[in-house]
Order: sequence, then structure tokens, then C-alpha cells
Amino acid sequence: MDIEQTKWHKRRWIALAFLGFSLLVISLDTTVVNLALPSISRELGSSSSGLQWIVDAYILVFASSLLTLGSIGDRIGRKRTLQIGLAAFGLFSLGGALSNSTNMLVGMRAMMGLAGAAMMPSTLSIITATFREPKERAQAIALWAAVFALGSGIGPLVGGYLLEHFEWEAVFYINLPIVVIALIGGYFFIQDSRDEHPRKVDIVGSVLSIAGLFALVYGIIEAGQTSWTEDRVLYSFAAAAVLLAAFALSEWRSSEPMLPLRFFRNMSFTGANMALTMISFAMFGIMFFMSQFFQTVQEYTALEAGIRLLPMAGMSFVAAAMSAKVAQQVGTKVAVGTGILIAAGGLFFLYGIAAVDASYGMIVTGMCIISLGMGLTMSPATNSIMGSLPVNKAGIGSAMNDTTRLLGGALGVAVLGTIMNNMYITRINGTLGEALSPLPQLLEAARSSIQGAHIAAQQIQGINPTLASMIVDNANQAFMSGMMRGIVIAAFIMVGASLVTFVILPMRVRPAREETQTTGIGESAGATHPVPATQTAEKDKAPDLNQDRRDR
Repeated sequence: MDIEQTKWHKRRWIALAFLGFSLLVISLDTTVVNLALPSISRELGSSSSGLQWIVDAYILVFASSLLTLGSIGDRIGRKRTLQIGLAAFGLFSLGGALSNSTNMLVGMRAMMGLAGAAMMPSTLSIITATFREPKERAQAIALWAAVFALGSGIGPLVGGYLLEHFEWEAVFYINLPIVVIALIGGYFFIQDSRDEHPRKVDIVGSVLSIAGLFALVYGIIEAGQTSWTEDRVLYSFAAAAVLLAAFALSEWRSSEPMLPLRFFRNMSFTGANMALTMISFAMFGIMFFMSQFFQTVQEYTALEAGIRLLPMAGMSFVAAAMSAKVAQQVGTKVAVGTGILIAAGGLFFLYGIAAVDASYGMIVTGMCIISLGMGLTMSPATNSIMGSLPVNKAGIGSAMNDTTRLLGGALGVAVLGTIMNNMYITRINGTLGEALSPLPQLLEAARSSIQGAHIAAQQIQGINPTLASMIVDNANQAFMSGMMRGIVIAAFIMVGASLVTFVILPMRVRPAREETQTTGIGESAGATHPVPATQTAEKDKAPDLNQDRRDR
């Protein structure tokens, strides 16, 4: 190892810390903005549709751009892509804080999504190229997953604190110091890496993937907010099916595809992506329920609700941090499959104790069981994805990992939200339909959402306190009925996902041997430990059949 490589090798754990700052700003942003929506509505006069677009514009652009920007990072350099993304994220965060209209804020959020799509795959692909020893790489990815879990978990707490002491703009200003730290630290401590033998740009694949993913995510979001049979939802899904099928066909026929479809033949890649989709489905869906449960049903403030979600974040952080050692001891299949099963157990526990007046101790116990399972799952699954690909494709692999998380999360909110909403409306019609039939505006407000029911009750509190109390009580019970049905369905889905994981995911990560033979991964990826191509090829010869059976 020459002097230059020795220098970067010694800095690898410091580099990981600054990669954590880069990831932290993304994970925080996924939760803090939601808490600021009521304040934004008051200050900018945003309609309900406008508030939805402030959230959805970010998700749509983020999810649809990941594959393309991950591929670009492999070509132009992952550190460069990360630094550009960080600078852009900071700039558009400032633009968000200075926005004086809903449309301007929606535009800033869309551009923040584009910047985030450049950043997130870069963080994981840099880790893969920097930490070449498998055990070190697994531990680094575990810490990466832990930071993301921590950022998502403390987001409500940070947001609640900021909104109690400052105006809504603070949730955007908070990004700026984190971005500055990540930019300066990354410049000095992160080594750049790239595919030294990049193929030509897959323009057709990029356009089709962006358009197809945009249509798919848009359809999922709209289905959750309106109906799965709404015309624009059906059109979106039809467009997504055509565009993504065309993308797959284009990649299959291309001699230099952006996302080689042969990667999906490796169950370390495909099985882990499926596991991440399902665990994100449950995580985002449950967080959708719990935030409303604490703030509306049990009437805590945003800050109080954020404090009560902290144990969940802490458990995810601890479980993710130790998951690499668990996976090394028991194997990837067992770690991921058992983690999903533990999360399912936590969901069944919540289903059994959920009630309007459920004690916080019981609720937090169930939440921590779910967090334990999720924390044990995400890091080994991510390591399985990244370890199954050649390092020169780390960017596209990381982007695929992030895309499955977002799709799973969007599906979780849409599907479980729809299940909850249908049950809620059914219960409201049954308990309040007759009593409020002379007051159709009140009935419609109560049917719209639990928040609408509480607002309607506040409006008539001084006129008819008995009726107001009846509306609140029945709306809370209706919400709990819908929430419980969503939770138990999510639990059964998790059990099924666990069984599938135990069947298809290999016990140990199966690396992509054919690519490493031809590229000499130590050199092409700009790794911190250069590995001669001949040595790599010798190591990557096909294993004997007995070893392959043991891996299963």
C-alpha cells in the first residue's frame, strides 16, 4: 500500500463520521417538515392540496431520480456527486426558508429531492468502496443504517422543539449548519472513487426509469390520498407499468445498461431488496399511525409526541449498530428473516393492547419491539445488496437500495392508510351518521379525518358540549378501529415477508464474481485497498458446490 492509500486508509472511520452528517440531513428532513405543515398553512395560506404537494414534490423527485443519479455518481465520482448534492441541498433549503408562497416552497422541495437523490446513494457507495474488508464493510454499513434510523427518529423531537421556539422557517435553516460540516469534513477526509472504466451513458434507460418511477410513486401517493380506483391513479399505474416494462426491455437489450438485469439473478441482491421493501412498508405505515395517535387521540403537542417516539429511535440505533455482528454470527438469512419476524411480533403486541387510553408504557414496549426487528433487518439487508454487486457499480446498487426503501414506505402509508381510512369512515357512519344527519357539514367534517372531527367538535364546544364530546369519543374509537386493522394486516404481511426471506435469501452474501474477474475491482473502484486484478480473479473463481449449498 503506497503512502497516498495509507493516508486515506487511516482516515476511513473519520470519513464515515462525515458521511453520517451527510445522511443525517436527509433523514432529519423526512420527518421535521411534516410537523411544520400547520404553521406553513397559516403563514402562506396553503390549501390542503398545497400542503400535500410540499411533502410529495420532495418524495416524487427523490424516488424517481435515484437510479439515474446513482449511475452518474459511478461515472463522475461519488465524492464529487455527494459534494454537489450537499451544496444544492443547502442552497434549496435556504430557498425553502425564504419562500413567500406555496408554489415557491413546492419548487424548493422538489429541488431538495433532486439534491437528496444525488447525496444518499453516494454515501453508501463511498462506504462500499472505502471499506473493502467484508467485516469492516458490514460494520460501517451497520453504523450508516443506525445514523439514518436515529435521524428519522429524532426528527419529530427536533421539529417539535424548533416549532415551539421559532417560526416554521427554522425547519429549513437547521439543514444549513449540518450541510456545512458535512461539506468541509468530506472535502478533507473522504476519498473519491468511481468506475474507472465507465460505459457510455444509458440515456434511454435513464429517461425511462425516471418517468416510470415518477408515475409509480405518484400513483401510490394519490391512491393513499384519494382512492385506488380514481382515474388519475389508474392512469398513473398504467403509465408506470408501460414505462418500467420498456425500461426493463431496454436494459435487457442494451450492451451497456445502467442497471444490468443479471443482478436480479443473485438472491443476495433480489431477496434483500424485497426484505427492505417490506420492512419499510411496515415502518412508514406504523409511523403514520403513531404520530396521529399521540398528537390527536392522546392530544400531546408535537414536541411531547417527539419525546415519546425517542425510545423507538434509540432502539433502532442500537439494534442497527449491533446487527453486523449478529449477521456474522448467525448469517444474513437468519438475521434478516428473524428481524422481520420480531417486527411482526411487535405489531401483534400493539394490536393486542391498542386503545384510546392505552398506557404509554405498553405502547412504547410494542414500538421498541418493532424497532428492534427493523434495526436488525436493515443493515444486513443493505450489506447483502452492496456486497452482491461489483464495487464499480456501487452507486447504482446504493440507488436501488434507497429506491426500494422509498417505494416500500410510500406503499405502506398508502395501503395501510387506505385500510385505516375505510374502517374509520365505516365506523363514523355507523356511530354518528344518524345523530349528525341534521348537521351534514359536521358529519362531513367528522368523516374527512380524525383531525377534522376534533376541529368540528371544538367549533361547537360552546354551543353543545355533549355533542362535541360524542363526536370526539366516536372519532377516536373509529380511528383506533382503523389503526388496529392496519396494524394486524401489516403484521401478517411481515410474517409472510419473513417466510419468503428464509426461503430465498442466501445465508451468506454472494458476491458478483463475473464482474470482478474482468474489472479488477481494487483498481476500478478507487478503493482504499488496491487489489491486483489477477489476485481478485483467483479469489473469485466459482466455489465448489458443497460451499454453495452451505451458503443456502
